Amino acid sequence: MKKILFSALALCCTLAFAADKHGDKERQEDIARHRAMAAAHEGAAKCLEAGKSEDICEAQLQAACKGLAIGRMCGMKHQH
Repeated sequence: MKKILFSALALCCTLAFAADKHGDKERQEDIARHRAMAAAHEGAAKCLEAGKSEDICEAQLQAACKGLAIGRMCGMKHQH
């Protein structure tokens, strides 16, 4: 699960830098969205470190990412 979280976060960052077709306002919104997703992923990592089940941690991650990401996998795609 930790590898999946890290991979998703790395992919988000890569996509953010590759998608440089936005104005300053959209860029700032993307930055804020990525920081929020990173915080959600950090929370999921801490959840797993605390010994909670993957199902519980994934549910918390999905709740934290609601409205930030597109699809079930928080951070794999985001809104533009």
